[in-house]
Amino acid sequence: MSSIITTLPRYSGTSLNGKWCYLVDQLDTGYLDHFGAPIDEWGRNDTQRFAYFFDGHLENPSEWVEYGFVEERSLDVPGDWNSQVKELFYYEGNLWYCKRFDLNKKDPVKRYFVQFGAVNYKSDVYLNGKKLGVHVGGYTGFSFEVTEYIKEGKNSLVVHVTNVRAKQNIPTLNQDWWNYGGITRDVNLYETPAVFAEDFTLQLKNGEKSVLEFALKVNGTSLEQKIKLSIPELGLEKEFLTDKSGKLKESFTISDLTLWSPENPKLYSVEITCAGKTITDRIGFRSIKVIGTDILLNGKSVFLRGVCIHEENPIKGGRANTVEEARMLLGWAKELNCNFVRLAHYPHNEQMIRVADEMGLLVWSEIPVYWGINWDNPSTLENGLTQLTENIMRDKNRACVIIWSLANETVPGEARNSFLSKLADRARELDSTRLISAALEKHYLSDSPDTATVEDPFAEKCDVVSFNQYVGWYDGLPEKCSRVKWEIKYNKPIIISEFGGDALGGKHGKQSERWTEEFQEELYKQNVSMLKKIPQLRGTAPWILADFRSPKRLLPYILDGWNRKGLISQQGEKKLAFNVMRSFYKELETQYK
Repeated sequence: MSSIITTLPRYSGTSLNGKWCYLVDQLDTGYLDHFGAPIDEWGRNDTQRFAYFFDGHLENPSEWVEYGFVEERSLDVPGDWNSQVKELFYYEGNLWYCKRFDLNKKDPVKRYFVQFGAVNYKSDVYLNGKKLGVHVGGYTGFSFEVTEYIKEGKNSLVVHVTNVRAKQNIPTLNQDWWNYGGITRDVNLYETPAVFAEDFTLQLKNGEKSVLEFALKVNGTSLEQKIKLSIPELGLEKEFLTDKSGKLKESFTISDLTLWSPENPKLYSVEITCAGKTITDRIGFRSIKVIGTDILLNGKSVFLRGVCIHEENPIKGGRANTVEEARMLLGWAKELNCNFVRLAHYPHNEQMIRVADEMGLLVWSEIPVYWGINWDNPSTLENGLTQLTENIMRDKNRACVIIWSLANETVPGEARNSFLSKLADRARELDSTRLISAALEKHYLSDSPDTATVEDPFAEKCDVVSFNQYVGWYDGLPEKCSRVKWEIKYNKPIIISEFGGDALGGKHGKQSERWTEEFQEELYKQNVSMLKKIPQLRGTAPWILADFRSPKRLLPYILDGWNRKGLISQQGEKKLAFNVMRSFYKELETQYK
């Protein structure tokens, strides 16, 4: 089998997006033998009937075949199966994909890689009947080298996907968003030289405004390589030499650097040449750090005027995986006067991050360590570390990303604290330039029932103390906001990572009538007044930008499988509460100029 490569820059190649044949395989007949063991070596006598399956078509119709693909049964990739086939709307199970493609000329001096943006949740990948490997985790990308298995002419790429929830998974059995299954993000076939730059980092040194740090890793047999770095707009051109292990790490001073910010999201074209092959990227440079209760962006105090977002198109339904959908969602955030978005509860697709980079929206990036994770399971921890690593390695050069979030609404305890601490250590090891946080929870003091606080051992590991609170929705009625006092003892910035309540778009009534837009509007007014009284408050992110599907929300005629906390409805219409936040953020924008 081929080993997984976590990162792979955008080399030249071919998109494998489009129509993929599929088979629904509820009993996992194509993957398990009669005794329930995985079949990884195809062509044995007892599995001969599956040989045609991997060719993607029936070569000899007279042969006995019980399994095969037909072009008439296809799904769009990228895409989820739930929103494409009515019968698969609620389906959680096993499904096979097949894509036939041509390689016009296999170049003997090139290497070939298949890259997946994400497959939810577990995927087994085969090329021309040979198993490339397995990936676990539904929201991060991975690549397999296929040089040995790809051939000139017709090739068959087959992916076995399961989105079955399990206690040891991340996320675990219980989640409050739709479990979209399938190949949900882009698939590409990349071509590289025999020796190539597998990974690189180019960012401002932590705490500096004119010192860049450049790190690179070479993949191949000849690891000592001359590396050329160029930023044409700045007149920068430098050469470096990797060491015997194929790595380099250098820093240098650069003048006249325009720093990236929400007001001026400056991106530079960067060129990196290794072994005669040049790759390009667009990178912004900015500094982010915390001093006391302030968040400093490029040395200036900033208030994070945010909103939470799911990777879902509420109007069309299904995963939002295109550049156009990213522009729609992030455009709504800009209309709200946001400079910040919390991309919950998992790493969003690369288009979202790159569009945020272009539009000047600061990003909270999260992994799906959510609710009741199996804290004591070593394989669960290993998977969490892998998902975190894959997330950081993909987006470490994106200026917009300022916070790595490690969890959401998890209950403190010895095993949980240890689990999250290991994640924090890994995040700091991989990236010392960004902030660490998690969406924690509040509670009330036992001797003062209207005094709210946050006391969580993991907060000590965080640069920013963030927590979710639903005063006025799950916790009393909106008028309770006027009675609640906050005592938070951490000398750190505070971000309210969730607050809000549901309203069915278009349902109107009295302020006291739950589920109406008027109730939600009043709830937001009361929350804004309450939150202003927290002295360390440096950011808010109401839950959520737009309504999204959730199988946990079952109230007929109101929820019908949707979480209705959106400031924008399922139809794309702005609710009354949208204007409350927009006005609040306009006020803050003026205050922090």
